[in-house]
Amino acid sequence: MKETRKKVKRIKKVILVRHSKAEAQAPEFPDFERSLTTKGKTISKVMANILKSKEKELGLLLTSPAFRAYETALIFSKAYGLDHDRIRLCSELYSGIGSNDIISFFKSFSEDHDTVTLFGHNSLISDMARALNSGVTEELPKTGIICLSFVADKWNLIEPGSGKTDYFLKPKSRL
Repeated sequence: MKETRKKVKRIKKVILVRHSKAEAQAPEFPDFERSLTTKGKTISKVMANILKSKEKELGLLLTSPAFRAYETALIFSKAYGLDHDRIRLCSELYSGIGSNDIISFFKSFSEDHDTVTLFGHNSLISDMARALNSGVTEELPKTGIICLSFVADKWNLIEPGSGKTDYFLKPKSRL
């Protein structure tokens, strides 16, 4: 008798991280070059360790090229013991992605990774969460983390609003 097995669908995960607290804007420094404050660095370390207790791996790491987002990504990658060269700069995470293009952005990912972690800015990070899960209504706070999962074999099969929120981590409730 031939045994039939159900094909188990893979899970795709998107972890969205808003950069931590940055220096105030000053006329002598471009916005792009602002660094994290000492408090922002400390909060990033705490939140990275909380995330590490929930996720074994971060998968593909994409960050806005703005220094405050990149610096946040560096802190998280260090907490995971990853080399900084695993972090990929993604200009769209700084320059913006139109609300109609958010789903296409995710559908374009390579199938080499089932998890993608993005480090960026509001309002884009919160807009992404809302596009991927229609139940998300809140803005991500600084260093906030939301993990969304999709039952899908391929990135190009995810649909708007179809993500399930696995967790939503906020620094104020963790510190």
